[in-house]
Amino acid sequence: MCGRYSQAKDPATLAEEFDAVDATEGAWPGPEHNVAPTTTVIAVVDRHPRDGAGKADPQRLERSLRAMRWGLVPGWADDPKVGSRMINARSDSLTSKPAFRRAAKGRRCLLPADGWFEWQRDGPGGRKVPYFITLPGGRSIAFAGLWETWRPKDAPKGTLGPGDGPLISTTVVTIDAAGPLTAIHHRMPLVLPAERWKAWLDPDNDDPTDLLEPPPPELLTSFELRQVSTKVNNVKNHGPELLEETHDEPEQVGLDLDIDRDLEADVPATQ
Repeated sequence: MCGRYSQAKDPATLAEEFDAVDATEGAWPGPEHNVAPTTTVIAVVDRHPRDGAGKADPQRLERSLRAMRWGLVPGWADDPKVGSRMINARSDSLTSKPAFRRAAKGRRCLLPADGWFEWQRDGPGGRKVPYFITLPGGRSIAFAGLWETWRPKDAPKGTLGPGDGPLISTTVVTIDAAGPLTAIHHRMPLVLPAERWKAWLDPDNDDPTDLLEPPPPELLTSFELRQVSTKVNNVKNHGPELLEETHDEPEQVGLDLDIDRDLEADVPATQ
């Protein structure tokens, strides 16, 4: 699974790295080394640009960075609070679960990350040891993600609803852990190498089944796994020191996220 990650690069840097236009419109919250559920994050999408009348141009695609809230809120949900239960989406249920299947057909995104945190239990009933998983050389990791748009049901017709407009939310697609990552946890984010980005982002491909393969072996073996401080357990801590390797055994700090609970649960369908 993926319950915390680091996303510290600014939109300009990510736009260059992912060959995208920055459309975050000032919504980037700043460097965050301990991204938690319901946090605003940056996502990468490919969409057909629209003209002044709102008509999409099927011959063109535009890649852009968008600000989204982590925790998918389906368009039919009654309450956006369900998003806190939808931070992960299991790859084997994308096309079957009501919460994910519409987004899986044409609202796929990439979630850039410096790396992610995973907790390993140190023996039966033992303490949970946090690890940070990253790539060497400061390269970004691209999680496969889904995104959705939610509007209040009582919003006047033809408007975006109260406040600043619709809620755009996202979730991280997860798969069975593979390679050396199996030593830490049984689940992992679906990490996409650059050669798979275009296919995953293609909004005209409504069947993602063939896009859910695990990362290639050469990518899996290039990950760096480092034990880090249990300070990451507290969402109030979010500085770069959380990414530093440590082999100390400090007093266990309470973990805000229940890492033993499957956060890939669905919510009852209402349509």
